[in-house]
Amino acid sequence: MMRSINLIVVHCTATKEGIDYGVKAVRRWHINRGFSDIGYHMLIHLDGRIEMGRPIEKAGAHAKGFNANSIGVVYEGGLDSRGNPKDTRTVPQYHALRRCVETLKVIYGDVDVVGHRDLSVDLNGDGVISKGEWMKACPSFDVKTELDKINAS
Repeated sequence: MMRSINLIVVHCTATKEGIDYGVKAVRRWHINRGFSDIGYHMLIHLDGRIEMGRPIEKAGAHAKGFNANSIGVVYEGGLDSRGNPKDTRTVPQYHALRRCVETLKVIYGDVDVVGHRDLSVDLNGDGVISKGEWMKACPSFDVKTELDKINAS
């Protein structure tokens, strides 16, 4: 039975730019942290290849409180060479993420698409998750702004 999906959550691997790890390595990291499998459903390599991780029919382990009805998509990178948050996506990753989100929206309908940081708690109650409220910078770019570009094309 297919899960009911209402959310796509975009992540970065929080690894330094330019290093290709793949699902096998990320799965090992997650299992070492106590997960049963890789937490993400799809991983986007530096060259734009999309590798399947956890089966989509299984709830992910990528966004606490949102896993039951979401799909986790991660791109390799998200940190500069010194370990600071940075949008490190290569041109192929940018296009692959765009295609991935567009395809998932065709399959699952008008689902929301957010960055992991957008699921942080609105600490001041103003209805906006601001930089000071992010639990982490992941995915190191503003998914909502990017979606506006996708929707405009």
